[in-house]
Amino acid sequence: MKSKKIYGKDGLTRKVLAAFFASSLCCAPVFAAENDAADEATENAVNDLGATVVTAERIPTERMDTPANVTVITAKEIAANHYATVGEAVEHVNGVTVTRMGGQQQEIVRLNGDERVIVLVDGERVNNDQGASSGRSSADLNMIPSMKNIQRIEIVKGGGSALYGSDAVGGVINIITKKGVKNETTVDLSTGSWKTHSLELTNQGTDGNYSWFVTGAMTNGGNFDYNYKGTGYKMDSSDYRNRSFSLRLDDKIDDRSSAHIYYGHRSVNAAQYDCRGASVVPPFSGNKMTEVFNNVSASYRFKEGTAAPGFLRVFNNYKTVTYGTEFNTLLWGVDYQNGWKLDENNTLIAGAEWHRSNSSNEGSGYYKDKKITNKALYVQDTMKLGKLSFVPGVRIDHHSMFGTHWTPKAALNYRPDEATQFYASWGRVFKAPTADDLYWNDPWMKGNPNLDPETGWTATLGVNHKFNDKTSMGVSYFESRLDDAIRWANSPSGWTPSNINKEKKRGIELSFRQRLDDAWSYDLGYSYIRTELDNGAGVGYVWENGNSQPNGYRIGLHYVKGPWKANVLGRIGSGLDEAVYLDHSYAIWDFNVSYDIKENLTAYFRINNLTDEEYYTRKLSSGWLGNSYYPGTGRFYQIGLTCSF
Repeated sequence: MKSKKIYGKDGLTRKVLAAFFASSLCCAPVFAAENDAADEATENAVNDLGATVVTAERIPTERMDTPANVTVITAKEIAANHYATVGEAVEHVNGVTVTRMGGQQQEIVRLNGDERVIVLVDGERVNNDQGASSGRSSADLNMIPSMKNIQRIEIVKGGGSALYGSDAVGGVINIITKKGVKNETTVDLSTGSWKTHSLELTNQGTDGNYSWFVTGAMTNGGNFDYNYKGTGYKMDSSDYRNRSFSLRLDDKIDDRSSAHIYYGHRSVNAAQYDCRGASVVPPFSGNKMTEVFNNVSASYRFKEGTAAPGFLRVFNNYKTVTYGTEFNTLLWGVDYQNGWKLDENNTLIAGAEWHRSNSSNEGSGYYKDKKITNKALYVQDTMKLGKLSFVPGVRIDHHSMFGTHWTPKAALNYRPDEATQFYASWGRVFKAPTADDLYWNDPWMKGNPNLDPETGWTATLGVNHKFNDKTSMGVSYFESRLDDAIRWANSPSGWTPSNINKEKKRGIELSFRQRLDDAWSYDLGYSYIRTELDNGAGVGYVWENGNSQPNGYRIGLHYVKGPWKANVLGRIGSGLDEAVYLDHSYAIWDFNVSYDIKENLTAYFRINNLTDEEYYTRKLSSGWLGNSYYPGTGRFYQIGLTCSF
């Protein structure tokens, strides 16, 4: 076949190919610890805490041996609920909230009530040095091209200082993609409310030791409806056009090594909508925004299938956002990790990173070509001492503007028996200002080049228990304290960031899962999050987006029998500040059902916001701009058909 002539089968050609993948700067990322065994174990055991996870310790570990608050969303869950975006999937996880800055534009995630979250694709960081919102986020979940190529999503709440950088104050989200395992093409056609139409194609295949997984999608939507005080309105200019493409190529070099290429593209033309004005009277309107994401990388993985796999990865991520002016940033870098099984109870990993971003905010008086470089070394040791595991680690970051910082972290895991886990972790924080924080300069918003980094610590305590093969529960507590926290405030000269004295967050999380029989199961969740700010003397109104669920509730009811699957999902928030969200509570109910007409043909139907609830995802601002809010979408229907051949 032609592909064999190009790539070859002899050892020399394969080694040259691997070296090319490891050195190319025009290809995309993979996570060294990803493997088929972890995927299979996760799919089979996610409901009973037996899943194999790779994100928390950057090596494969059983969920109950991992000293962290970890949640896994599997490919089966994604397919069963027909989630359209990553934000839609993760917001159904207990303690997770997603702020939408527009109908299909900018999905900003919060873990433990904090926007300082690191987002990974196959273990590679996709955050950049431009804020994705006016909070502390530097990642937009909307950059992920497709849900069809996601094998699983791992969510780790709490600081990830040693392995991922201590700016992961809220936690880490790792999106692990699928590799081709069979020759198959899938077509997904759907239509729904507000003139929404979608076509998505996937093709996967194998040829000897090579495999590929390709996705492409087009989605168009019209102006959406929303509810305001019992009356329905249509959001002007909220129509959108999404286009996406992704490609994953894998080459198995031998039993312990492989090469990998990934490319992900997504373009969005949508509205940055809000309602504005002191009276807050509809109809609201929006302005158009265009986003383009291109993420590309290559990696060489070695010692696969062992307790301490390694990788060498190069990547190049590009983002441009246009609304009135143009924001763009290019992040490229090199990551390396290796590991050693020192003895039966001791696993050591170490790594190095070199990342450089080049950011611009085009326009008169804005900033252009601001470069920020960060170099890092990290090491972590997992030591098993009978029923107790001790995981110390340390990371050294050298930031081009803020010098060298050490961020240690330590974690403990105790399993008194096979069904019970106690865990605790503590880590230091070092979070440098973004390019927008430092350099933004226009008549309304001005950056502050004299900002100090955010520093402090995070801590997590938790317990998980499996009562039997059908029932499990979890409880966790977290706390974070930051000095010199960065906040944008409305001053007489416009919006500007400053270091406030302190920021403190703390909260609890409760979860319960039970399978009633072969067909029915349910899950319940509750989270409480409290944020306290010490603004200091002379600081004006602080742009605190707030947490849309100070008291958050999750309810899921699931049915699977024969060709039928059905899910009812509830997201409830209470204890809200009515000055921010116009009400003190809300309840959003989603419903979906699917039927397997035959083995490779499935019809599905879903309703989001079943009761057409009125709610607002956040308050934008106040003062000289008046009051600006982002209303949530109203009731949405969708019907679709998925066919594989």
